[in-house]
Amino acid sequence: MSRSVPVLSERRILHEMTSTAFTLAGYQVVKDLGVVMGITVRSRSIFGLIGASLQTLRGGNIQLFTELCNKARAEAFELMLEHAEQHGGNAVIGIRYDANEVMQGVTEVLCYGTAVQVEPE
Repeated sequence: MSRSVPVLSERRILHEMTSTAFTLAGYQVVKDLGVVMGITVRSRSIFGLIGASLQTLRGGNIQLFTELCNKARAEAFELMLEHAEQHGGNAVIGIRYDANEVMQGVTEVLCYGTAVQVEPE
C-alpha cells in the first residue's frame, strides 16, 4: 500500500509538512514552486502597553509581549501556508522568520519559505 502526503483537508498543509531544513524526511521534492510568504503587521494597544510596562517593573518574562509575538508569528506562518496552497504546494521547506519595526509600536512579522510538491520516497 502506498503512503500518501498527509493533508488536513483537500487544500490544507499540515505543520508536519513544513521544515526549516531544505528537505522533509521520508519525502522527495518533485517540484519547486518558489518563495511563499505570510506577513502580518501588529501594533500594541495602549492597554497592553500599560500592562507590559507594569510587568517590566518586576522583571522577568513580559507575558503580554510574549503572547503578542507568538500570535504574530502564528498568523504569519498560517498566511504563508495559505500562499503555498494557492501555488499548488503540499509542503513548505526552508522556513524563516523576519521582523521589523515599521514605526514606533508597529511591527511587521514575515514568515517565508519555499513551496514545494513532495512525494513519499
